[in-house]
Amino acid sequence: MAKRMLDCFASDFRKFGRKDLLESIAKSEGRVIACETIGTLQPMLGDITNAEFVSSMGADLVLLNMFDVENPVIRGLTVDEPDKTVQELKRLIGRPIGINLEPVEEGEEGETLPMWQMTKGRRATLKNAQKACEMGVDMIVLTGNPGMGVSNPAIEKTLRLYKEKLGDQMILAAGKMHASGILEEAAENIITKEDIRGFREAGADIILLPAPATVPGITVEYVKELVTYAHSLGALTITAIGTSQEGADTATIRQIALMCKMTGTDIHHLGDAGYGGMSLPENILAYSTAIRGIRHTYHRMAASIER
Repeated sequence: MAKRMLDCFASDFRKFGRKDLLESIAKSEGRVIACETIGTLQPMLGDITNAEFVSSMGADLVLLNMFDVENPVIRGLTVDEPDKTVQELKRLIGRPIGINLEPVEEGEEGETLPMWQMTKGRRATLKNAQKACEMGVDMIVLTGNPGMGVSNPAIEKTLRLYKEKLGDQMILAAGKMHASGILEEAAENIITKEDIRGFREAGADIILLPAPATVPGITVEYVKELVTYAHSLGALTITAIGTSQEGADTATIRQIALMCKMTGTDIHHLGDAGYGGMSLPENILAYSTAIRGIRHTYHRMAASIER
């Protein structure tokens, strides 16, 4: 049986498969932190990857946003063979790694800033998912960046394809942390019970939801109802801060953290927009301390990747 993630070391993660990771997360009872990073941006510490930085501050899982499987770039990391980028990063941080893929057809992208412009290796195609699996990615998150135009029906369609072709090779997470350019799916329509059922039936292991107070109209009560419903279907949940509030003050972060804990969520997500590329490090520490206390926070921060 898998250990709860709170107690896991790098050696445990190296032995885990999909079912072990899911069991480990569930056993941690709402005390798992996932931090999102953008590897193509200048790292906050220059020659240290943002993935290493967030891991040092207490992240249990690292999610790579804007990661192109055809052109894998993590600034601060040097590899001889690009296809071994994920493996080398996992060796350095001793954590499971997930990537975001975006289900939007070529030519159907919404209006967005230049930095979010879609690239071939970021689309949620079967080829890219298979490539991610070969590279050692532990989890694919089907979601959308700002203005990209990713819809819930597109997410569900992609889930069905991935589940059919990839089976149980990796964890599949799905959902949106903001509207992603689809106005009909804004505010309380970002994700509904109908969407959750569709995602789960299509093969999602984890349902991604916006954290309370991060999107207009999204309250603790609203998210709690959705989390409870997802759990009733056998899925885990992530509450996500994807609205740049990962760069807010620590008092705001603590408040969001406790609200997310009250919803019953399994994984707490902090996005990549502090100054740019990762959450503010002090906010990762504040969030972690709020949901699991100093002992578990420092245990994760202090544990050597050689253990």
